[in-house]
Amino acid sequence: MTQQSPDPLLSSARAPTLAGVERAAAKVAELLPMTPLLPLEIDGRTIWCKAECLQPVGAFKIRGAWHRLTDLTPEQAAAGVVGVSSGNHAQGVAWAAKRLGIPATIVMPSNAPRMKLAATRALGAEVVLYDRVTESRDAVAAKLLAERGGTLVHAYGDPWIIEGQGSAGIEARAQLAARGIAGPDQVIACCGGGGLSAGLALACPDAEIIAVEPEGWDDVTRSLAAGEILSVEDLAYPTECDALQTPQTWPINFAVLQARGVRGVVVTRDEVRHAMRAAFERLHLVVEPGGAAALAAVLAGKVVLGEATLVTLSGGNVDPQHYAEILAG
Repeated sequence: MTQQSPDPLLSSARAPTLAGVERAAAKVAELLPMTPLLPLEIDGRTIWCKAECLQPVGAFKIRGAWHRLTDLTPEQAAAGVVGVSSGNHAQGVAWAAKRLGIPATIVMPSNAPRMKLAATRALGAEVVLYDRVTESRDAVAAKLLAERGGTLVHAYGDPWIIEGQGSAGIEARAQLAARGIAGPDQVIACCGGGGLSAGLALACPDAEIIAVEPEGWDDVTRSLAAGEILSVEDLAYPTECDALQTPQTWPINFAVLQARGVRGVVVTRDEVRHAMRAAFERLHLVVEPGGAAALAAVLAGKVVLGEATLVTLSGGNVDPQHYAEILAG
């Protein structure tokens, strides 16, 4: 069994590291098989799609949650955890908590997809709802922690979460190497708060990293361009990419993204829908809107592709009726 982090790493204020990503990858490898790395030809060039939509909870979030919860001390585990999530992180934390016997409470928006709310509850977590427009999920979580105690397991602003998400990059590097391909030299990642992008930036230190956000929720893109953290301008801006609806990134994520020269790209609703249909038709995969953002940027020609481009298909949790409507065009 992979060892728990040594005492100096128990602080949530520590910085995430490549060594931490590699340790997370070893822990995940003991638990789960690698997700497929699927080739897709775009304008005569092959990109490699990491199918995180095929994880047990339908998203990459299981990685960070497992890394975080398995590093809790016995005392922390007994006190339980509180997470904040629009749905995929919620399921990752709930899944890990159930397997480890840790009480879990998840703060989720009241307008989260029904299947994400139901799946989180089915895994045994308590769900506390909040209004995405008028309330701060971080404030709701802080109040719960003050009243009950426990450990915050943030969706992206946490060193363990960042390292855990980066384990997808360690896997992809090994999968490419097994095919005789050096790389990736470019990583295009779906981006909400920046946990996945930051983790992949650590895991693939020689690759160009591009973070893709939906229109209206492009705070990371604007923050990277401005050199300072900016918030979403309109929290009521409509988007189907619920998985990427984060009000602003956190300093721990932003520091990694800035240090690696990450840039952002913004995609439209129609571009995301086109990518979802392409994933279904060409890869035979169900990908949710937020999970299709990176592929959308590629298909829309918003990124000049590298020689070995890695694209995240980060989640597949979409309500069936809504998915059917999108497929129907």
